[in-house]
Amino acid sequence: MEKKKQPLLEIEDLSVTFKMYDGGALEQKQLQVISSLSVTVYPGEILAIAGSSGSGKSLLASAILGILPGNAEVEGRMTYEGKPMTPDMQKKLRGSEIALVPQSIAYLDPLMKVGKQVDGHKKPYPTQKRKSLFKRFGLPEKTPELYPFQLSGGMARRVLVSTALVEDAKLLIADEPTPGMSLDQAKEALSMFRQMADEGKSVILITHDIDLAFDVADRVAVFYAGTTVECAPANDFKTGPEALRHPYSKALWRALPQNDFEPIEGFQPYAGDLPKGCLFGPRCSCKTAECENSVPPMREIRGGEVRCIHAT
Repeated sequence: MEKKKQPLLEIEDLSVTFKMYDGGALEQKQLQVISSLSVTVYPGEILAIAGSSGSGKSLLASAILGILPGNAEVEGRMTYEGKPMTPDMQKKLRGSEIALVPQSIAYLDPLMKVGKQVDGHKKPYPTQKRKSLFKRFGLPEKTPELYPFQLSGGMARRVLVSTALVEDAKLLIADEPTPGMSLDQAKEALSMFRQMADEGKSVILITHDIDLAFDVADRVAVFYAGTTVECAPANDFKTGPEALRHPYSKALWRALPQNDFEPIEGFQPYAGDLPKGCLFGPRCSCKTAECENSVPPMREIRGGEVRCIHAT
């Protein structure tokens, strides 16, 4: 019997709450934007994270790295290689063992040439690796001597991806890495993530391009309203709704352009106005009175995990 790998990163019952002031009344309130979120990342795999805007995908990346704003309160358990992720540990891991491809190209320093930014501050500078990455991404030879304002959006995105790939990190968090890229460039970036995973590294791929992610990911975690509703093998998403477990995952599949672009009625709830019980309940055709009692726990079904009392 094959021994199961130990997780590189394990997150259990993560909650993130922001302290905020309500309008002109200066009354402080607590806004919980992530609740009971659980994911596990193993060495040698790509975990794709899917879900609509506002579902907590990018906030998860910030929580892992310890770069949430000062008014954020974090609860739950996060471990890295079996050790608790304290703020000191997060600081030590950032930029070394954990690398980030940020969503915004504003992360590039506007006053520094991009070649130096990708090379980083470590000596010897990884110039040859950077040159190889730039060539694979189709960036012009003059790119290292350019400043960020001289780059197109797609070029800037490819530079950001190169900045993360040039590091010898164990875990890469790629937050929407492909917008602005051509289809070929996006596939090239994803193929490099796949190569990293095949070499034993781990990748968290946060993306709206889930149909592209299915081809390179090992597993897909689906987020909704700040929590995990399903985590399943990527092949289940290729197979279709009959292989999936949660109604929202099935709705995401049907909403893809190649699957008739079928929309689902309603909207994802706002963090300050969450429904009782199952967060997807108001939009779910399977909803019963039992669904309003409490948020269902994650449970294992057919080789995946799902947060739904009706899943089979």
